[in-house]
Amino acid sequence: MVKNKAQSKKQQKRGVDFKKIRRKIGRKLPPAQNATNTEIKSKAIILPEQSIASDKAGLAVSKKGLTLKELLQQTSHHNAKVRKDALIGIRDVLLKFPAELKLHKLAVIEKLRERISDDDKLVREALYQLLKSVIFPGCKEDNKGPINSLMMTYIFNAMTHMAIEVRLMAFKFFDLLIQYFPSCFLLYAEKILQNYEDILQKNKFYLQDKGRLKNALAGLVRCLSLLPCSNQEEGDSLSYNDATRGSLHAFDLDLSDKSTDLSGVVNKLTDLLPVLVSCFQDFSPLIHSMAHVDVQSFDCMSFLLQSIDLVVRFFVHASGNNQHDFQNLAPAYKKNNLSICDQSISAVTLKKLWDEFPLSPNHCLSEKDGDRYFMLNIVITEIFLHLSYGSKLSPALLERFLEFIESSLSEKIHNGRKAGKVHHEKHLISLVAFIPKLIMQVSAAWKSRILQAFTTVFENCSPESSMKLACLSVVEEMLLPDQNCLYLDSKDLEILNHSTWIGELPKLLVLLGDKHPLHVKAVLRLQLRVGQTANLNMTPAKEYDNMQYFIRAFYCTYSNGTVSYGPFMRLPRDIQELSVCCLYYFPFLDKVLLQSLASCCICHELEPFILFRIMEVLHSAYKAGHIQIADYISFFITLLSRFQVYPEKIDPTEKHEVKSNRGTFKSVVRAVCSWLSQIGDDVLVLQMLEKIVLDEISHKRPVDNIYGFIRLLITLDSKPTRLSEQTINRLSEVLPEYFLDVVHNIAEEDDESTKFLIRQTRDYYLLPCFFLFDRSNMLLNQILEVMESFIRGNASSLLPHQKGALAKDHSSRILSVVSVLLLVLRDIKMQKLLLSCKTAIRNILESMHTLESSEDITMTIEERHKIRSAYDILTAAVSTLEYD
Repeated sequence: MVKNKAQSKKQQKRGVDFKKIRRKIGRKLPPAQNATNTEIKSKAIILPEQSIASDKAGLAVSKKGLTLKELLQQTSHHNAKVRKDALIGIRDVLLKFPAELKLHKLAVIEKLRERISDDDKLVREALYQLLKSVIFPGCKEDNKGPINSLMMTYIFNAMTHMAIEVRLMAFKFFDLLIQYFPSCFLLYAEKILQNYEDILQKNKFYLQDKGRLKNALAGLVRCLSLLPCSNQEEGDSLSYNDATRGSLHAFDLDLSDKSTDLSGVVNKLTDLLPVLVSCFQDFSPLIHSMAHVDVQSFDCMSFLLQSIDLVVRFFVHASGNNQHDFQNLAPAYKKNNLSICDQSISAVTLKKLWDEFPLSPNHCLSEKDGDRYFMLNIVITEIFLHLSYGSKLSPALLERFLEFIESSLSEKIHNGRKAGKVHHEKHLISLVAFIPKLIMQVSAAWKSRILQAFTTVFENCSPESSMKLACLSVVEEMLLPDQNCLYLDSKDLEILNHSTWIGELPKLLVLLGDKHPLHVKAVLRLQLRVGQTANLNMTPAKEYDNMQYFIRAFYCTYSNGTVSYGPFMRLPRDIQELSVCCLYYFPFLDKVLLQSLASCCICHELEPFILFRIMEVLHSAYKAGHIQIADYISFFITLLSRFQVYPEKIDPTEKHEVKSNRGTFKSVVRAVCSWLSQIGDDVLVLQMLEKIVLDEISHKRPVDNIYGFIRLLITLDSKPTRLSEQTINRLSEVLPEYFLDVVHNIAEEDDESTKFLIRQTRDYYLLPCFFLFDRSNMLLNQILEVMESFIRGNASSLLPHQKGALAKDHSSRILSVVSVLLLVLRDIKMQKLLLSCKTAIRNILESMHTLESSEDITMTIEERHKIRSAYDILTAAVSTLEYD
């Protein structure tokens, strides 16, 4: 053993030429020691202007630096997230750079339309939002034809897609398209209706996909609202939601432009109507089986009923007076001579709907659910009223509908609860529009009950509500039927609460004020029509006459001497004119109302157009015998005496806060003089107005108002004058003051640019007086004598307001008189008249000379110099007169 161990140690110490390495199976062999390393290492070299982003400088790019072209390419990427992000990037680019959409509109739509049938829900939703917020609003004003054709091809493909989600989303895309381009429905109506019929017949998803079904039905309502329908204007404008109302009747414009074959549409709607009724019946079990029906189910039932209503209205329209729109109907309709309504709507089809009425679950309802059921019952009632099946239905069913209408109008209790007032009125508006035709078709007992219920609605609804507008329209239709309606007989008028309705009109005008012009216009339009036809029946005429006692506050009121203007002053011009036209039809306009109108006329805020319109209407009312002569004269005298005239801007440096209305007053004076001269014989009218005019002139009034009365005098007077001696004496006392006021208010200036305008303005005020002088030489002499007394400074000859500055400042008084005389001497006709007044003129010159040379009167050298200069100027002018 010891020997063997020693031998083994020796063997280990021996050298080995080649070492044998044992390798394990599966291990990678190490590289050979003499192997060449082929690995290459490098570092990036950063150089300026070498970035790829520099190639996109100035281009429209997204937040991620992608151009519109690159984003459009990514919309076809195999990854759904990349497609969705590309659509979001396109939205950002087009919002930031709107010009890109205008340049590449069709290319963008052509690429994006491929995503309508995308398998991913998020991608389709992103495309919908992109089209809704950016693409369609940006293309609304462009040519619609290419856009419609590009989109509709892929929408139709999506409507036949295997996946139900894609098909329903396709209807949502179509609904969006017709919101912006309604005309596309006209081009593809038959195919669209066929696709709706197909999707609604797939009843396996009704209870599972209510949200998507609701979107499809909303699109169907929008499409059907584009069809021509029965002429129920009030119902059309108020029945449905705002989105539907915006496009209602848009189809009629297309029909007027070109001949349209609607026979295919009639056939498709005939097939679609039973499908809609069947779909509604599929939801009916939910009403009785569930304690609480979800909102989506209610929405689906609402859209289904609205669709049925629109189809029915289309058939009623086609069966009425619009057959020229349906020349190419199916031969069977023509052969059997049947109306489209009778042929397309079978009693059996809608009997299923009548059997459900009224929708009333067995369990207790919340307030919201009760309002929803009330809205559904309203739409069913509308369908019934459109068809006018009253004579064809059983009395029990007819009673059911009439009881519902009465209870709805009276706001009676429904199913143990009362509908919310706002929600109640919102859906009741469309029902109110049927009342005029309904009362013509029911018995007297039901007529009285329904009218009483309507009166309750009319009185209780808010003045500014839409319900009030609808009620006004209904009242107008019942009291004033057009040519297409039957007039009510005397028995019907006994049932109508017309006194209550008419009595509400003036109260409404005051309550509405100026904040609701549309409502005010509706009230005034009804008032005008009632006035125009009031003479046909004595009772409406009496009620119309009583309105003026409540309507005064609409124009103007008085309280402790303070004037408070009503809403009339702040309403638009067209509404003001409408209210003025109503005045003519009052059988008698009392003094208080005329006083309110006069206060409005003299307010500077009233437009001249309305001012003259009031004057014209009152003049016509006087000629028709609606105004007493004393009140008529008093109205115009008030205008002339209290009208405040703002002067014209003669000096450009002066600032006037209020625009000049002198031209308006000139027209007022012209009209008053013309109309008062027409009320009778000039001699009698002058005798009647002479004292009134003199009293107004004697008061200290502005020169413009005195000018108006002088114009009125010369209009009624003649040559030689018919004025009494007493009148001439009073005129000689007040006219000199008027002359001096004209000179003081319109002072002479050295500026040549304004001198001509000043002289022209002075002549304007003095010209009526020249006519009086031409007709009465005695008046001219007396006025010259008063002028001479002004110069002498005889205090007894001065008027009270003249015993101030003119009595103390001799030079100022004399210069004013000289200015007046020079104005008179400048007129050629007055020069001839003054030849007979040489003595009076000579006395004036002597008084001036005596005053200038008198030492008894204390004057400064400057004053004496002014008097001397004025004396020389007047002497030169008079010498020319004597020479002539």
